[in-house]
Amino acid sequence: MADPPLIDRLIRRDQWIVAACLIAVAALAWLWLLEQSGIGGFAGMNGEPMAAMGMGAPVVAPRIDTGAYFAGAFIMWALMMTAMMLPSAAPMMLFYARFARGVKAQGAVLAPTALFVAVYLAVWTAFSLAAAAAQTGLVEAGAVSAARLTIGDGRLAGGLLIGFGLYQLTPLKRACLDTCRSPLSFLTRLWRPGLSGAVRLGLYHGAYCVGCCWPMMALLFVVGVMSLTWVGALALIVLIEKTAPMGSRIGVGLGMAAIVAGILMLLGVAPSLHLFGA
Repeated sequence: MADPPLIDRLIRRDQWIVAACLIAVAALAWLWLLEQSGIGGFAGMNGEPMAAMGMGAPVVAPRIDTGAYFAGAFIMWALMMTAMMLPSAAPMMLFYARFARGVKAQGAVLAPTALFVAVYLAVWTAFSLAAAAAQTGLVEAGAVSAARLTIGDGRLAGGLLIGFGLYQLTPLKRACLDTCRSPLSFLTRLWRPGLSGAVRLGLYHGAYCVGCCWPMMALLFVVGVMSLTWVGALALIVLIEKTAPMGSRIGVGLGMAAIVAGILMLLGVAPSLHLFGA
């Protein structure tokens, strides 16, 4: 019997293809962040300094071009969310590809899997719109430093830390995290066939993921939105929470630590977190 055509053999390796695409997209997003941070001699987008996008040198708040600043901030947040969230979402996406193959009993799973991933990222892109709007407003109001993109008021920063810590202990956080940690339960409960089913699952998974992680993303205003050290650290925390055997308990411990740190900042006895790796 003749060997199947090359394209058929490739399709049967759909999980490898999905994994390679996820790695490529996440890697490109991280490279963009490195470029915008100026690490390794990279220049800003289109060779422009990051200040032109509202991401680098100090900008006097009343003089910023609001539209251009918002556009640059939105691009930054969208790429940053892609870089931070894809690694932790990859197990769900790979499981989706395998689950879809088992349900459909055929090889045509790449298109719905790609749509599932695209819709998931679209949800985080919508979150990025809100984050960019918040950043623009905070910079214009002078509450956030245009140089470091951090909150200058230690009391406000401490309040955000306490809010994040309390959210980590809520039933909503636990429900969203449990869903993200249980691909089989998620898919068997919400599965629908076809491309429309992929869109539905992408929306649901994106919503659960945002519900699980949005307060952690807000912490970037405390530690430094463009601090790659903290961006990487938070991405690692998200990955641990979603995939490690003790991830949910680690998240609870992190929340309690954040509450303590926030209280210390409110009391003025703790340094700003952006000092560590800004």
